[in-house]
Amino acid sequence: MLDRDTPAHISNLPEPPGSDYPRFGLREDQVRERVEKGLINRVKEATSRPLSHIIRANVFNRFNALLGALAVIVLLLDSPRDALFGLVLVFNTLIGIIQEWRAKRTLDRLYILTAPRARVVREGETREVSPEEIVLDDLVEVGPGDQIPVDGVVVSSQGLEVDESLLTGESVPVPKEPGDGVWSGSFVSSGQGRFRATAVGEEAYARKLASQAKRFSLVSSDLRKATDTILRYITWIMIPVALVFVTGQLLTHVSLREAVIASVAGLVGMVPEGLVLLTSIVFAVSAVALARRNVLVQELPAVEGLARVDVVCLDKTGTLTDGDLRLDEARFLADRKDAEEALGSMAGALPGRNATLSAVAEAFPDEGGWDAAGMVPFSSARKWSAVEFRGRGTWVLGAPEVLLEAGTAGPGVSREELAAEVERLAARGRRVLLLAQSDGHLSGDASLPPGLRPVALLSFGEKVRPDAQPTLDFFREQGVGIKVISGDNPRTVAGIASRVGVPGADDPVDARSLPPEPGEMAGIVEEKSVFGRVVPDQKRDMVRALQERGHVVAMTGDGVNDTLALKEADLGIAMGTGAASTRAVAQLVLLDGRFSTLPKVVAEGRRVMANMERVANLFITKTVYVALLALVISLARWPFPLLPRHITVVGSLTIGIPAFILSFTPSRRRYRPGLLRRVILFSLPAGIIATSATFTAVAMAHSNLISDGEVRTTAVIVLTCVGLAVLAHLSRPLFSWKGGLTAVMGGAFAGILLLPWFRGFFQLYLPSIPVLLQALGIAAIHVLLLELSARRLKWEGVVLSKRLDSDEAESR
Repeated sequence: MLDRDTPAHISNLPEPPGSDYPRFGLREDQVRERVEKGLINRVKEATSRPLSHIIRANVFNRFNALLGALAVIVLLLDSPRDALFGLVLVFNTLIGIIQEWRAKRTLDRLYILTAPRARVVREGETREVSPEEIVLDDLVEVGPGDQIPVDGVVVSSQGLEVDESLLTGESVPVPKEPGDGVWSGSFVSSGQGRFRATAVGEEAYARKLASQAKRFSLVSSDLRKATDTILRYITWIMIPVALVFVTGQLLTHVSLREAVIASVAGLVGMVPEGLVLLTSIVFAVSAVALARRNVLVQELPAVEGLARVDVVCLDKTGTLTDGDLRLDEARFLADRKDAEEALGSMAGALPGRNATLSAVAEAFPDEGGWDAAGMVPFSSARKWSAVEFRGRGTWVLGAPEVLLEAGTAGPGVSREELAAEVERLAARGRRVLLLAQSDGHLSGDASLPPGLRPVALLSFGEKVRPDAQPTLDFFREQGVGIKVISGDNPRTVAGIASRVGVPGADDPVDARSLPPEPGEMAGIVEEKSVFGRVVPDQKRDMVRALQERGHVVAMTGDGVNDTLALKEADLGIAMGTGAASTRAVAQLVLLDGRFSTLPKVVAEGRRVMANMERVANLFITKTVYVALLALVISLARWPFPLLPRHITVVGSLTIGIPAFILSFTPSRRRYRPGLLRRVILFSLPAGIIATSATFTAVAMAHSNLISDGEVRTTAVIVLTCVGLAVLAHLSRPLFSWKGGLTAVMGGAFAGILLLPWFRGFFQLYLPSIPVLLQALGIAAIHVLLLELSARRLKWEGVVLSKRLDSDEAESR
């Protein structure tokens, strides 16, 4: 809770320099003096990792250390061909560094385009500077949608109201008068004003909350959690397996050199080194791919969130429409001349001109003859604005329903007639406002004056974005729910929503009738699609209600009234042309504001998750079969049948190269939670089958009393065949380029076997025809077992998925 009475960092401060400060701000020499003393709003912010950190993260990790040490051991034993995995390690590390560095440079360039700006008054002129250039005692000017960049004390206020919910959790805007404190991290919800900066840089209150728009952030994600859990389990399992395996090889081999090389082969195979690499690369490459589409990814793991979204909440203005308003019709209910002059004067007097006031100002120019004595700026929570003019009464412009509820009526027109006319205009998709006049005065609590009389009905037209309907069609085809949430009249919102094909647009909901109880609200929000007269905290509550029903919610918006909902959503998407506060809390920013970018954004997220699950299956399967093979071979007291170079060739052809290519495959499948469980359920049986096939082949080879070289070759052939079968299963449909990829890998292995130079390099020997046929028979049987196992798991997965959907439906 913020102490708004006597803020600790404001009390007992000296008066700002110069009696003309409230109008002119600091002089240039005063600014320079503060810069020299370090009294500037410059902080060390980890907005992206420097190159040194990227290199350190890619080079110095536990698996690189283990593999690097094993490569050195093999080289010391004068077996460079068995150290081939070391070259793969170096290559993978270089790829990771280069891709992350490219992503960093791209995101840094984009961030410059969206970096927040601040307005300060210096020597009587308002200047735009970066927040880092603000110095202590600067006179900072703020308006609607601006985020407060530093702490300060209000010097002047024109209906200034500040939303401090990001700091306190309280969603009610706080009026600010001269002498009140403002804090970094809050934002202006209405009005405008100036404040003196009293705490900058590291001294600013809640500075970390004020800089939430970070481009590099290790946000919690299913993919990172699953990867970390897998790596942790592998590390624990590797230690005892390695001890048993190394001991067994030392007891089995006559030569210490052969025992060490065999042990290295087993240990290298257990390490899923490519999994960590691809996890980092895929996030980075996705960020670059989205950047090319003018989408700034402010948190890299947000790419994963794109795959999980099943409900998109849209604000109408600026999302379905282009945000530009024009006055279509004005129906005057009283003196037209006074009404036109009042409208022009209100547009000229009210601070923080929005799209509606801009349209009013264009239609009714300010003559400059009316003198404003007080005002209440527009607020999304109030739904109206007002100006009191000396000698001319108080004029209010706002939502007709709100003003009519307050008792607005006049001679010659009833409230029922006004309501019917508003309904008629709103049904055509028009934004309707009522101008009313009162002889009363504005009060200090920003309440409506008494005795309001209707003066004019104004209707405004909005242009629907041409890309709105195709974009919504995409979401419907993908099974993503659509919710249109707006502060406009429900019939106006429904009119626009029906034009772009939103399901359920003919049955809009007035948010003022929504029950406050979360459970009841959740039922209505989940069932209905179009909502009008929604206030900012209701938008947030509606997002929460959908989340409580198990939905993953994306929220798009561009106005200050969307900030709370964007912050609450699983994935906040801000328009690049929107308010600074929305860009600050969103994970993604559509720099060009094009709504049609969203399908590509969602497709990118789904591609990442679907491909990473496929890749994880490949790598973990290899870890399982190498670890199990090491154990059973040790128990059988046989030499390990594979050399490190064999592990390299089998891993590269069945896992490494295909995984890298498959990680960039397009996918539209929506992600379902439970990645770790699915990976384990696939990898364990597949690894066991691969182990059984290889062990059986080795046993068969030993029974035929063939040479050690032929035994190894037999094991390599069988293991490669099963590995290619695993790859084929994960690359379906086979009659596609992915099936062709599996065929190419199989052809590459055949080439290695048939070409003498490669056969000699990898120390392979063609077995006799009977042994080869037996090996292929063993491989075929185990490939069939793999297919039956995969089908069984797929059937169980469908049953489990239906059961979960049924349980979820019952809970609703």
